[in-house]
Order: sequence, then structure tokens, then C-alpha cells
Amino acid sequence: MNRGLVLRLESLVQLRGACGQLRALSYRKAGGAQWKPVQASAHPLCSVLLRPQRWQKHRSIGAALAQCRHLATKEETKKKKKKIPLTRGEVEIRQKMTVEELARAMGKDIDHIYEALLYTDVDLDSLEPDSVLYEDHIKMIVQKSGMKYKSAKLKEEKERKNTDAVKRQVGNCSFWLFVPPADPAVLTPRPPVVTILGHVDHGKTTLLDSLRKTQVASMEAGGITQHIGAFLVHMPSGEKITFLDTPGHAAFSAMRARGTNVTDIVILVVAAEDGVMEQTIESIQHAKNAGVPLILAINKCDKPEADPERVKKELLAHDVVCEEFGGDVQAVNISALKGENLMVLAEATVTLAEMLELKADATGLVEGTVIESRKDRGKGPLTTAIIQRGTLRKGCVLVAGKTWAKVRFMFDENGKAVDAAPPGIPVEIMGWKDVPSAGDEILEVESEQRAHEVIDWRTYVEQQEKLKKDVEVIEAKQKEHRIEYKQQQQKLAHLTWRQRKAVLYKANKHLLFQRPTERREKAEDTLSVIVKGDVDGSVEAILNILDSYDCEDECKLDIVHFGMGDISENDLSLAEAFNGVIYGFSVKANDSIKKLADKKGIKIKLHNIIYKLIDDLKEELNSRLPPAVVETTVGEASVLDTFSVTVGKNKIPVAGCRVHKGLLDRKMKFKLIRSGDVIWKGSLSSLKHHKDDVQVIKAGMDCGLSLDRNLEFSVGDDIVCYEETEVQQTTSWNPGF
Repeated sequence: MNRGLVLRLESLVQLRGACGQLRALSYRKAGGAQWKPVQASAHPLCSVLLRPQRWQKHRSIGAALAQCRHLATKEETKKKKKKIPLTRGEVEIRQKMTVEELARAMGKDIDHIYEALLYTDVDLDSLEPDSVLYEDHIKMIVQKSGMKYKSAKLKEEKERKNTDAVKRQVGNCSFWLFVPPADPAVLTPRPPVVTILGHVDHGKTTLLDSLRKTQVASMEAGGITQHIGAFLVHMPSGEKITFLDTPGHAAFSAMRARGTNVTDIVILVVAAEDGVMEQTIESIQHAKNAGVPLILAINKCDKPEADPERVKKELLAHDVVCEEFGGDVQAVNISALKGENLMVLAEATVTLAEMLELKADATGLVEGTVIESRKDRGKGPLTTAIIQRGTLRKGCVLVAGKTWAKVRFMFDENGKAVDAAPPGIPVEIMGWKDVPSAGDEILEVESEQRAHEVIDWRTYVEQQEKLKKDVEVIEAKQKEHRIEYKQQQQKLAHLTWRQRKAVLYKANKHLLFQRPTERREKAEDTLSVIVKGDVDGSVEAILNILDSYDCEDECKLDIVHFGMGDISENDLSLAEAFNGVIYGFSVKANDSIKKLADKKGIKIKLHNIIYKLIDDLKEELNSRLPPAVVETTVGEASVLDTFSVTVGKNKIPVAGCRVHKGLLDRKMKFKLIRSGDVIWKGSLSSLKHHKDDVQVIKAGMDCGLSLDRNLEFSVGDDIVCYEETEVQQTTSWNPGF
């Protein structure tokens, strides 16, 4: 057959797929003028083309088709080459590349890097996408992938210019810790900042309530302060005093420390009937560390069991010496609830403030400290701050931590808008881009552009510090893993390389069937929590308590997310993904969120008192612990004689026993004790009294019994019948209160 005809027919044959069947159409010239389609079966050549088994008889057709197929394969190869990049190429490497960066440079995914590191001294469990690799490991991965490497040209890294914002001068000034001195000509008197410290429930908030003539304590959850309150109190004599009311609960130690760092005077409140307590001692230490003078307020002196003199003597042991004992600490006996001697306490505070000659510079750029921060649904991020220098006005651009603000509004402690805040005045600031942390320093800058420069620099410094810490942790883990790897290699040193590879494969083959990015530990013994609070200080206090958790061997505690504000859908998504529990402190969850949580089976636990939240968390930890099995003895018997019986071809040992305590119940479990050691646990195969099978043998009766396994008895053995009951375990974690 003509080869050109075959090629022509090949080009005219159309293969169409329909339900797995092929239909071939050919064309023939009819009447020398037109081309008409003909069914494949009507043309003998087409029938040959559609039946490969006939190609042997028509070698010319087979050869022609083979040539055509060969040409098509070349074209397909060219297309594939265009789509898939060459694997053999040069990879530009550099020192301290992360897993993610190396994968990107090689044109591979992260899983490829993990697979290349199998059977090496790298601990894959501690390896994350942002983990830094050693240079020798980088080279090994590239070579294993059939690629070449070349070192990147070293770029001279220019030292980044420090663009941070700083205070105007560097100096020191009595109480105003961290606030530098200014030109005496521009200094003006300012209100003293007074922090009220003391043990929980000793009457700190009630004292402040009486001074302000409001009902703060009645509004506090559980009657205890949950976060710092900053208030400006106007005295009858005309003086102004800024008071900070800090929590006395053990959980809020950081808040108390923060309060003393921005204060002039500390009023130490001690209950006359309780005396010096744990948080009283801690408050004294905070005041000493900050170098702040003390005024002692002995509260609840109206109670019959009150003993102010005992309080003064107890404080001597902590270097708090009252004036009547030759010291410099003023002591005032008060009753905050009845309002007794409050003016005497206020006068003592004003007198001490006059002695300190408290003045500040109300001009220039603003400086201050964040006392508390929170998120408000309508107003956005808010901060309670005390201005230490300059005068804060609307439109000022501030930086604090890694966020900034253009002041939109300012409010006093009663929620009333104010236009300006001079030094010593507490004010709530609205206009922050994000919530700064409590305790952050507030600095005014010239413009928004300057604020961005400051934030960029601080973010860069934090990233560098984090990278340094991460490298140290990774190096420590890799060093530990390298030692284990060398020990493993030494154990396999006597084997050939093939045998060694086979052993390693068996040990690690479970990793091959998992994508490295999907390797996760089972979360059955892990409690994942999402923490939401009303203000930054409350969240901080809860996290500080959770940091003391030291029972990882019982149940792991994983803090998935924390933040401020009401419970949101994002919190539910996280809880669903991690099978976690949401804990809210002084926040709300609206009806739609609660319904969605119920639908998804997510627990939302809301509390207003911190120790109740921690108790709830401990209950949740208890529920994650496996139940403990407790054995309760039902009866005891002694082996008096031994013999055996033949059942079929087997001899079964039998013990002749007498029950001397309780009863033996065949349905229960038994154990065999010999010389004080338990040598068997299980169930009985038979229990007889004389020749009768029985279920129960009571005290004082004899019996014969055999075990569910062939075990020889000895005279004097003890048989104990017991039942197992499951008891819920409780966590051994002690948060300290």
C-alpha cells in the first residue's frame, strides 16, 4: 500500500470517545468531485486501522503508524519540558536559610525538605517551616535532590539606623521614676498620684468609694477589684489627688507592680482584725522596689475584734516603722465603710505630697504610661493613661509599644469628654490603631510618618530578638538529637549499610506514610484554651496563672489564643479547630454566638471572678484525665491444701481454701498473693463447695477453686477477691490560691 495514502487516511481518521467506544470515519472521493463520510466498517483499510491484531498482516501500515506515533511522542515531550522546570539546576544558598526559604529557592514544597532529612541527625519533630538550617544540611538536601548549589554573594548588611522615640532628656527625679527633670522655670505643681495597695478584701475599693462618694465596690464582681481603676478625687480643701485602686488578689501581682511604678505615694491598707497578710507583704516589697513613701491606713477599726496596735507591731518585721515607734510612716486608723477619719488620711496624703514638692513640665511633647487598656465595641481600642509630662490634646500623635494613635477623644473617669490632660491627670484615650499593653510608655511624636518609623524599628528589634532566641532553642534541640543519633549509629555499627538501612526504614516507615506538615500529636490528653478578657491587665493576670501550670505529664495545657473583647466567631473557629474551650473574663457572648457554639458543641465559660474561672479550668482539666482504677477487697481466703484434677488429657491444679473474711464471688476478679507479692490476676475457671458448683462462698466456708491459667498453688497462699471501680482523677496543679 502507498505510504502517502496511509498518512492521508491517518489524518482523515477522527477518533471520538463516547461511553468508552471509538468510532472511526474515513472519507472517499465520490464521482471524482466530492468527499463523503463512510462508516469504518465499510472501508477495509479502516477496519485494519481499528484492529491492531491485523497489523502483522499489513506491515506497511504498522510501520507508517509507528512512525506517526514516534513523531507525536516527541511533540508531547516538548510540551512537558515547557511546563515542568528542570530539576537539575543551581540553587543559590546562603547561611541561616529557613526550611521555607530553601524550599522556595529549590522550587519544591516544604514536604520535600522534610523527606530529604529523613534518616539524618535532624530532629524532624522540632523542625518548623521557619526553623533555621545548618549550612551542611542545606548542601546535603540540595545534593539529595539531584541539584547543584552555589553560595550567594555576601551582601554587606548596612547597620539599620535606630529610629526609636525616646524621652527628651536622661535624668532622675525623686518619685517620678523614669521621668527626667526639666527646666525649673517651666515646672508647675501637679496632683500627686496615690496607689492604694493591700490584701484582698481589706477595704481598698471601699476606701476609694468613700472618698469619691460613689458605689464602685458594689459594682465590682464578687466585691473585689478585677483591674486597676484610676480616679481623680477633688478634696474639700481644693486639692486634687489621683488615686489608683489595684487588685489585692494573688493573681494580680503584675498590676500592683505596675501601679507602684507610676505612683508618688502608696497608701497601704491593712484590716485591723486580720493584720499582715500575704499580699500585704508583697505590696510593701513593690513600694520598696519603686522607692515610694508609704502611708499606713488601718481599716475596719469599727469592728470589736480590731487591734490596730498588733498591726503596727507586725509591720515592724517588714521594715515598716510607724512614727510612734520612731519611724517616718504615718499611720491613720480609719473605717472606710462608715467614713471615719477619711479626711485625716487625705490631709496626711496632701502633707506628704507638699513635702515631695511634686512638679512637672506641662509643655513640649507628651510623655506618660498606660495604666490599663481594653477594647470597646463602639469606641475601639481604649487606654487609661497617666500623663507625666506635657499636655495631651486632641490630634496628638502617640506611640506606645508597637502601636500608635492619633488622639480623637479623651474621657475622664466618669466618661465625660475632656479637651486637655495636664501632668498627673488620669485620662482615657481613644484613637489607637491597636491595643497597647498595660505598662507601656506613651511618647508623643511629630507626625504619623514618624510614628510608623518608630513602630517599624520596634517590630524589627523584636523580630531580631525572637530569631536569636529561636536559633538558641533549635540549636539546643538539634544538639540533643545529634547525640541520640550518634548513639543509634554506634548500635548499628556492626551491620552492613544495607542492613542498617533496613533497620532505619522499619523504625521510620510510619513517617513515610504521613505528610510531614500533617504530623500532629493526638490531642486526647491536651486541653486547648482560648482566653478573652475585658482589659489587658485581666488577660495578663490569667496568663500569669496559666504559666504556673506544671502538670504536663497529666494533661497538656495549650493556650491557642488570647485577647480582649467579647467572644467572636473567630474564637469559635479556633475552638472548633483545636477542640478547645473558650474562657471569658468579664466579657459577653451574644445569643447568635451562643447558638452557634451549641450547634458546634463548643464550650463557652464566662466568669466575672478570677478564682472561679481558675476553678472551672481545673474542673475541665480533671475531666481530661483518664479515670483511676481503685481496687476494693470483697473477700479473702487462704490455701490450706493443693491437689489436681484431670480434665481430658490435662491436669488442672486445684486449691483447697477457707474463706476467713468477706466472701468469694465467682463473677468478681481475683489475685493470688505469695509472700506478699501478687503473682497472678484474673478470674476463676471453677468454684466448688464439696462437689457442687457455686457462685458465692461466704466467710468460714471451705471451697475448691481453679484459676483461668495453669498455675501451681502453695500452701499458705492468699486468694483475694476484689472489684475494680473507676474514680475520676484530679489534677495536682496548685495555682497558689
